[in-house]
Amino acid sequence: MTEKIILAGFGGQGMMLLGKLLAQAAMVSGKFVTYFPSYGTEVRGGTAVYHLIISSEEIFSPLIEEADTLIVMNQPSYQKFKGILKADGLLVLNSSLIKLKNHSDVRIQKVPATEIANKLGNVLVSNIVMLGAYLITKKLFSANQILDQLKIILKGKRGDLFAINKQALESGIQAI
Repeated sequence: MTEKIILAGFGGQGMMLLGKLLAQAAMVSGKFVTYFPSYGTEVRGGTAVYHLIISSEEIFSPLIEEADTLIVMNQPSYQKFKGILKADGLLVLNSSLIKLKNHSDVRIQKVPATEIANKLGNVLVSNIVMLGAYLITKKLFSANQILDQLKIILKGKRGDLFAINKQALESGIQAI
């Protein structure tokens, strides 16, 4: 089993956190993991991309030439990375910010992540809504495995953010 994932959005949309959560869950599960985060020069507002490979076998390169899954948060990220998604791959897109035109050779999960996050009271958890939708679609990890890693990442000063992130994950799961 090998899953090659590209996560892309504007800086500040949480792609690095989303990638880190998946990578840590994979490592704790005994999988091999490589990741390659990349930030636009602007950081917040620029493009943020996270290349992540999860495998049951050793991985020899962190670069992804053809992705199994593309998780995108905004239109520019979709436009930039849609060509790297393999035929029959999974496209998880934030339908609140992306208008999809003719991409019929892939499986598509439209998730109104920004809208759902706004209803929860914090637009910054839209990435976790997307993660919930990915989890229910791919079934690589359980919600509990992700929540365990989220607790670790959010401990200390950010511990109060766990409850809303848990709600966001559950909302993403229910959105599919």
